Amino acid sequence: MVESDPRRSIPRTDHLLALPEVIAAGEHLNQETIKAIISEVQTAARTGQIPVAEVAPTIISKLSSRLASSLTPVLNATGILVHTNLGRAPLSPAATQAITEAAGYVDVEMDLGSGIRSKRGTGAKAALLQACPAAEDALVVNNGAAALLLAVTALRGRGAHVGSGRAASANIDSVRKPAPPAAEPGEIIISRGELIEIGAGFRLTDLMTTTGARLREVGTTNRTHLADYADAITDDTSCLLKVHTSNFRVEGFTSSVEVAELRTLADEHDVPLIVDLGSGLFTPDPALPDEPDIDSALRAGADLVIVSGDKLLGGPQAGLILGRSEAVQTVAKHPLARALRTDKLTLAALEATITHTANPIHDALHIDKDRLRERTETLAEAIGATVVEHDGRVGGGGAPGVPLPGWAVELPEHCAEPLRTGDPAIVARVHQGRCLIDLRCVPESEDQRVAAAIGTVLTSNLVDDD
Repeated sequence: MVESDPRRSIPRTDHLLALPEVIAAGEHLNQETIKAIISEVQTAARTGQIPVAEVAPTIISKLSSRLASSLTPVLNATGILVHTNLGRAPLSPAATQAITEAAGYVDVEMDLGSGIRSKRGTGAKAALLQACPAAEDALVVNNGAAALLLAVTALRGRGAHVGSGRAASANIDSVRKPAPPAAEPGEIIISRGELIEIGAGFRLTDLMTTTGARLREVGTTNRTHLADYADAITDDTSCLLKVHTSNFRVEGFTSSVEVAELRTLADEHDVPLIVDLGSGLFTPDPALPDEPDIDSALRAGADLVIVSGDKLLGGPQAGLILGRSEAVQTVAKHPLARALRTDKLTLAALEATITHTANPIHDALHIDKDRLRERTETLAEAIGATVVEHDGRVGGGGAPGVPLPGWAVELPEHCAEPLRTGDPAIVARVHQGRCLIDLRCVPESEDQRVAAAIGTVLTSNLVDDD
C-alpha cells in the first residue's frame, strides 16, 4: 500500500488563520501581510524546505518577529563608513528624533504666526547657510543626481549665467540679473578625466544628456588644461562643469584645472560654472586633506556647488545645491525643481544633522585609534581569535584610495554568511579567504552582542565539524 504524501497534510489557510497567535498578530499586521506569510511557509513545506509539522510554528515565529518593514537592521563591521549597500550614512540620534517628530503634521509649508503658506524647508536652508557662510543661498532636492540634473537644466545657454563677469574675490553682492534660459540646451563642457560611472552602472554622462544637452569632452583621461576648456567654448556653450572624481583616483602623469582658473574663464565668456563635489564636506577636514569641500569651491568662484547629504555630511539622502543667490533662485524656479523636491522627513533629518554635534560618520572618521585597538583586542580575546591590521575606507563616493588605518578580528571565511543572517545581522568584510570584523563603524555599545554572535557561530561550526 502506497503511503500518502505528507504534503497533503499541510494545514489549510483558513485553519492557520484561526490560530490564536495568528489572530493576535492581526492587531498590528494587515490581513494581506499575514496571508502572504502563510502562503510563503506553505510553499516552503510543499517544496520540502521545512517539515509539514513545522508549518504552524514557523508562521507564528515569522509573525511575532515581523518588523515594521522588510529592511533588516545590520551592524556594519566592514570598516567602510559610507557603505552604499547598507544605506550609506547612518543617522545621528538627533536626526532620528527629528524624523519621529516630523512624522505627523508639521509646519513644513506654513507660517504658524500668520496662518498662511510659507516656503518649504526654511529651517534646513538656514542651517546650511550657517554651516557654509560662503554660500548665499541653498536648495535641497531628493538626491545628488537630481541636483546635478536640475542645475545643468536650469543654468544653460550663454547669457543665462547669474553672477558672472567678476573675479572670485569681488563683492558677492555684485551680481547681474539672470537672462532667460536659452531655447536650446547647448553644450556642457567637461574634462574627459571627470566622466564618472557610479554604482549599478549609472553614468552621470547619461543623466546629463537626458536634458537634451550635448557633452563637449575636453582634455584626456589623465591631463586636462585650461586651454582645453577655452578652445571648446562657443556660442552653444551651456556651462562649464567640474566633477570631483569621488570614487576613483588617477595617479602619475596627471593635471587638472582648479575652480579658480575656471572662474576666470567663465567670466570671460559669461557662462556658468557648476562644481559637483559629491561627498559633502562643508570645510576642509584634516583626516582627508585632499578631499574638496563646499566652502573652498564657492570661495574659488563656483556659481553652484552640488553635494550629497548622505555621505561625509552624515545626513539623509538628499541633493544639496549651494551657491550664488541668483543662480540658486534660477534653479529653484525651474519647473523641474517641483518634481525633484524632498519631503518633510528628509528636511527635518538634514537640519538636525547639521545643527547637532553627534554624528556617526564623523565619529568613525575621527575615531580614537587607541580605543579602537583596545576594543578589537577585547573582542578577539573573548572569542579566541587573532587581531590583524586593517585599513578602513570612506567608501560611497568619497576619498577614493585613502586608507583609514585600524585593526580587525580575523575569522574563517565561512563565518561571514551565518553572521549576516544571524541576530543581530553583522556584515563583515570577506577578503583573501578571511572574514574580517572591523569595529570602526560598530557602536561600542554593541561590542558584547557582536562577541556573543561570533561565539555562537564558532560554536555551531565546531558542532557541525564533529
